[in-house]
Amino acid sequence: MTDVVRTEIRGPVGIVTIDRPERRNALNLAVKQAIVQQLHALVANDAVAAIVLTGAGGYFVAGTDIAEMAGMRPMDHVRLATDEVFHVVRSSGKPVIAAVEGYALGGGCELALACDVIVAAEDACFGQPEIKVGIMPGAGGTQRLLRSAGRYKTALWALTGDMIPAKDAYAANMVSQLVPKGQALARAQQIGEQIAAMPPLAVQGIREVLRQGADVPLETALALERRVFERLFDSEDQKEGMQAFLEKRKPSYRGR
Repeated sequence: MTDVVRTEIRGPVGIVTIDRPERRNALNLAVKQAIVQQLHALVANDAVAAIVLTGAGGYFVAGTDIAEMAGMRPMDHVRLATDEVFHVVRSSGKPVIAAVEGYALGGGCELALACDVIVAAEDACFGQPEIKVGIMPGAGGTQRLLRSAGRYKTALWALTGDMIPAKDAYAANMVSQLVPKGQALARAQQIGEQIAAMPPLAVQGIREVLRQGADVPLETALALERRVFERLFDSEDQKEGMQAFLEKRKPSYRGR
């Protein structure tokens, strides 16, 4: 699948591109496994500080491959770990930015929602149309939408399967930033470079509290945030960052 899912490293940013034009980059098992392998390789690469996930041909991912999925039984999903790619993206040791052009539907929408940041072209479309083929979202399409867009928007979109224009997705807090058509990858790479210039331990800490704090009571989340904040004062990067600020120079972070 190296021709269908390819990786490129541009400076500190690793770019994973799904390129399956005949199916508008639909996710089948082989594509999912290739994405997992590429992500693991980039996380293990010390030269890479951030990852961009995108699709070629003017599409992000038009959905999961229904032709492959139609005959599956419940235990097939367990045995084949059909949701592994979403777990790998969510738990990535490095920030993952989705660059969305065209369609991000079904599993494609869920793949984007698993990322830390979503950059979308203004004419892109999101959606969870699973109900139209007799099923429902099963990899975050209800729960992640619920936590960003709220119950009523999520119910409308999941129960009708309607397309979600990028501007509506942005208004509902599904999308981090809108850009002109054709500019999603460039902007996502730029954001990756900005993150790469930040102190790695602080990046790690922010991602940790965002993941763990979303589903606990506010007081618990605030306590978690405070502990991670305090922990960073044991880092060399904290000393370097504050000293550089006082000396009016660019800091040099080492992730220590």
